[in-house]
Amino acid sequence: MNFTIGDERLALTLDRLVVAGWTGRNMEAVQHHIDELAAIGIAPPSAVPLYYRVSNGLMTQASGIDVLGPGTSGEVEPLLLRAGGVTYLGLASDHTDRDLERHSVAASKQACAKPVAAELWAFEEVEGHLEDIILRCFIEEDGREVLYQEGTIAGIRPFAELCAGAGFEDRTAMLCGTFAALGGVRPASRYRMEMVDPVTGKTITLSYEVTTLPIIA
Repeated sequence: MNFTIGDERLALTLDRLVVAGWTGRNMEAVQHHIDELAAIGIAPPSAVPLYYRVSNGLMTQASGIDVLGPGTSGEVEPLLLRAGGVTYLGLASDHTDRDLERHSVAASKQACAKPVAAELWAFEEVEGHLEDIILRCFIEEDGREVLYQEGTIAGIRPFAELCAGAGFEDRTAMLCGTFAALGGVRPASRYRMEMVDPVTGKTITLSYEVTTLPIIA
């Protein structure tokens, strides 16, 4: 995949994609996320955190994705990538099929494309203030943009712990977890996400639209 880091263009070869789930550092917040998913019929995880290996072909930088049926939703997540011995921090959406998730979380993770921002930051440049970095997700709802998720990386388990659990090796990308949805998990046709570094003032943005394909029996 092609990325930019500052004025530099990077072509990174990524062989593995991992979606880390249930990664909240505050177990009360994790339980809240488990409860909000249980409210829409999704069974609780067998352990926390969990690491779902999915096809690396799901990563996309397109401005829109196609999904099957109306029961999907996105989640803003920090993205770790490692290639050529260097680690980068980016922004992604773990778009998931919630209807399928009632039957298998692993299958639901594989069912939808994972939008990825085209810009990266060098991990070593933000590592010292990593937990201050803010992530937000906005959705279009009833014709207006509303805040759907907000939190800081401090709310996610330490990345070193997640990398050890996932076997984070070279040519790997990992979505690192998310935050509870404000107002509950629900679908939307348009997403706008941002990752803000309050120390440097830099921001990475990600926007995409969702086209719902009909389910033909």
